[in-house]
Amino acid sequence: MAAERPRTTRRRRPGAAATAFLCALTTAGLYGCTDSGTPEPTPSTTPTAPVPQGVSPFTGLPARAAPVLAVKIDNVPPARPHTGLGAADLVYVEQVEGGQTRLLAVYSGQLPDRIGPVRSARESDIELLRQFGRPALAYSGSQSALKPLLKAAPLYALPPEDAPGAYVRDRGRAAPHNLYVLPGRALAAAPEAEDAKDIGFRFGPAPEGGEPVNERTVRFPASRYTFTWNAAEKDWRVTMDGRPARTTDDGPVTASTVVVQYVDIRPSRFHDVLGSVSPYTETVGSGSAVVLRDGRAHEARWSRPAAANGTAFTAAEGEPLNFAPGRTWVVLAPRG
Repeated sequence: MAAERPRTTRRRRPGAAATAFLCALTTAGLYGCTDSGTPEPTPSTTPTAPVPQGVSPFTGLPARAAPVLAVKIDNVPPARPHTGLGAADLVYVEQVEGGQTRLLAVYSGQLPDRIGPVRSARESDIELLRQFGRPALAYSGSQSALKPLLKAAPLYALPPEDAPGAYVRDRGRAAPHNLYVLPGRALAAAPEAEDAKDIGFRFGPAPEGGEPVNERTVRFPASRYTFTWNAAEKDWRVTMDGRPARTTDDGPVTASTVVVQYVDIRPSRFHDVLGSVSPYTETVGSGSAVVLRDGRAHEARWSRPAAANGTAFTAAEGEPLNFAPGRTWVVLAPRG
């Protein structure tokens, strides 16, 4: 079994080495530098150009190519605080049964010791992850009728029965909120998982305009998320159901950019053990969105014409809407 990668702490603003790297990217038209050596976004001469080599397509920060691991994370109150969430490149919020939500956290390169608590996958995950190529997906089971679809999907399905050495139980927590995945071992069980690829995100200078905002709340039928701008740290602090979100290993949960993507959420043909119908979140199509970055809210449009395509976010005039480099949260909120 391959050794696990060492634990790393959550990404912070770029240090000196990262600053030098970002400054060198001016030839790619992605970043510029001030006289003080602080990276400062500059307009790209090719706004639709993909993120250049040596930069993560998920965060816009310097990164080596590495395989993608997606983890389905429990998010009811007994499952909190989470572990390993601060190392995620990208976090999706998805509605599940009863109006609750779960998180789909995406990692590439930066891996914590463990991630969780891990819970079951949903049909929507297959379509959502298609834009990542063929990633690995860690989850703790699914409805029996969904298993053949997960096995046939273009991803490496890694439930505990297929990668038993990649999971551990925390005896200090009650089941089912006590299962954790060891990401290094999970990726060792999926050696052909594809590296991070362009999923449509663009990073760079903040768009003009936008509305100053210190706080934005997004509501689901049985849960809510509030994102509060922290000007001192230049990030958004995440609050879940009225409580500040923290991790067991990395402090407050934060994001550099928050995307509220309004989507259709309809009943699927699957249900849980109690008979509750599982919702299906449509992530192919188009619609409206709000992008929160740098203490401002920007109205946007999203478009994903097919499952194999990435998701483009554009401003009113049609130009790509740049995200702030760093971790992005995408809240798949009910349309209307």
